[in-house]
Amino acid sequence: MVTPLKNRASDEGQPAAPLRYRTTWETADASIGRARTAVRTLLAEAGHSPEHRPSQDAQLVVSELVTNALRHAPGPGALALEVHPDATLLRIAVSDSSPRPPRLRAHDARRVGGHGLHLVTRLCDRLDTTAHGTGKQVVAHLPLHGGER
Repeated sequence: MVTPLKNRASDEGQPAAPLRYRTTWETADASIGRARTAVRTLLAEAGHSPEHRPSQDAQLVVSELVTNALRHAPGPGALALEVHPDATLLRIAVSDSSPRPPRLRAHDARRVGGHGLHLVTRLCDRLDTTAHGTGKQVVAHLPLHGGER
C-alpha cells in the first residue's frame, strides 16, 4: 500500500505541517529503488534538489534501512518518511517483522557487506529501535543541511 506524498498544510495562521510519505509491504516484494525515489521526490517537494547532498544522504540511509529490513525480516514491513515543516530534518521509520535490533558489526575492510549501519549512524543525529509485538521499528533522524536547497 502506498500513501501518496502529501503536504498536510493547515489553515492560514497555523504552523506549517510536515510533508509525509508512507508505504507498506507484505513480503520481500518491497522495492528499494521505489523507496529511494520516494525520499528523493519528498525532499524535492520540500526544496532539496536531488543533486545536492541532503537528498543523496537521505537516499543512502533509506536504501540501507529498507535493505536491512528485507534481508533480515522478509515478512511484512513499512517505510514512513516525514520532513519537518522547516525542511531541516527528515525522520525515517522502517518497521519489520524481526524482533532483533540492528547490530553494528566490527569494522573489517576486507569484508563484503555489513558496513551500511556504520554509514547510517555517521549521517544521522539519532538512530532508535523500538520493539513491538510483531517486530520492531528503526527510526533515523537525518539533518538536512550541508548542501544547497
